Amino acid sequence: MSLPTVFSALLALVLLCCAPARADGGVLKIGSKRFTESYVLGEILTQTAGAHGKAEHRQGLGNTAIVLAALQAGSIDVYPEYIGTIDLEILKNPKATTLPQMRQALAKIGLGVGVPLGFNNTYALAARADSGLTALSQLAAHPELKLGLSHEFIGRADGWPGLAARYRLPQTPRALDHGIAYAAQAEKQVDVIDIYSTDAKIAEYKLRVLDDDLHYFPRYDAVLLYRLDAPARFPAQWQAIAALEGTIPAARMIAMNAAVETGKRSFAAVAADFLHKAPAAQRGGLMNKLFDDKLWQLTREHLLLVIASVGLACLAGIPLGVLAAYAPGLRQPVLALSGVLQTVPSLALLAMLIPLLGMIGTVPALVALFVYALLPIVRNTCTGILQVPAGLRTAALALGLSARQRLLHVDLPLALPVILAGVKTAAVMSVGTATIAAFIGAGGYGERITIGLALNDNTMLLAGAIPAAVLALLTQAAFELLERVVAPRHPPRA
Repeated sequence: MSLPTVFSALLALVLLCCAPARADGGVLKIGSKRFTESYVLGEILTQTAGAHGKAEHRQGLGNTAIVLAALQAGSIDVYPEYIGTIDLEILKNPKATTLPQMRQALAKIGLGVGVPLGFNNTYALAARADSGLTALSQLAAHPELKLGLSHEFIGRADGWPGLAARYRLPQTPRALDHGIAYAAQAEKQVDVIDIYSTDAKIAEYKLRVLDDDLHYFPRYDAVLLYRLDAPARFPAQWQAIAALEGTIPAARMIAMNAAVETGKRSFAAVAADFLHKAPAAQRGGLMNKLFDDKLWQLTREHLLLVIASVGLACLAGIPLGVLAAYAPGLRQPVLALSGVLQTVPSLALLAMLIPLLGMIGTVPALVALFVYALLPIVRNTCTGILQVPAGLRTAALALGLSARQRLLHVDLPLALPVILAGVKTAAVMSVGTATIAAFIGAGGYGERITIGLALNDNTMLLAGAIPAAVLALLTQAAFELLERVVAPRHPPRA
């Protein structure tokens, strides 16, 4: 198999994988954040709207910044949010404002708020029942207490910074994912965690919710944040969704959260039970989760991300590696730039790409994975060409080969084993990194991992991690086979 044939096949595969998806055909796109309650509410909205038209749930999109960027970009049309978050975190108001004032401010950026669902899910801090603590003001007298707070709570305007200032708290909190904070507290790794007042695990872990005696936290009534054009674009679906107003009291929301977290029922089943659509089902054990009806869909999505991103990285990285090898003055800048791009944290890069590209899902995920795949391909291409024996290059010149002919018929074929090793490294790395893409709705095996983190469900985590590990091993084996087929068996020596 010749080198041009390999690259032609690679280009065709990348173009096939990156072919534009069909139009949404009037699908109402509903988003949700990465915690149990948001997943459940997203499913309730999706099933409610789906009975009157097309609706799609893009679940577990991450924190407020990511899901808001997706809403503003038009990648989703609506998602469940909370009044306090909208007021203080999104609109950046220093003090609580009224709902009409919020509507007026949101309208300026093309958004609307409405359909109060019927419950208040405020932030709070909780300690173990044996701690002796009853109020937030007592924390100031106990600097030795270890606080484990979610990443979003530590960073948001209505979270830790303002709380610490109001109560003069001396502690430095430890950042924990909300899904594992309860287990960490039970194991006495931390003493106090942030919770949502409708969390089902408060009772399960027998925690004491600390009284907000200085009245720091505002109300967090659950509402819908939506694009202003959504009701007009989806009149039937929106009318059905609007009928949910006031139908979910706090006790019912707590019960639904508990059904998922302790009853091991799926988000879709709990939502269907709330809507009286069908009897709820159990989530099942590892094998049921591993080989559920979404396995093939998640595999296709994961393969798309890996194949397309590595293919694009080859199309850009190999020429860059050739340039670095042939132009010594550009070698360090090219390699340094490739290295710097790979040091950007993956979640930060994904979050930045959403507003830049105006979308969530596959495209920003492909861009991020492309960036991370560049370095090994560029570096190995440059190294492989530099290792071509000088005697062979001299012979090529003596035979009258032009620089282009020498590159295509001497340098690249002899450097191919090293180049393929770089592509293999990039591909195996991309299989693992692609799991992060689920945080912006790109699917793949990471979807199961994000759900597992949200629920502290180890079997769901394994149901995402095991296929990713198997795919990484298969990818490595495939490249080793390709190296035997394509690379020269006995590279000539000078």
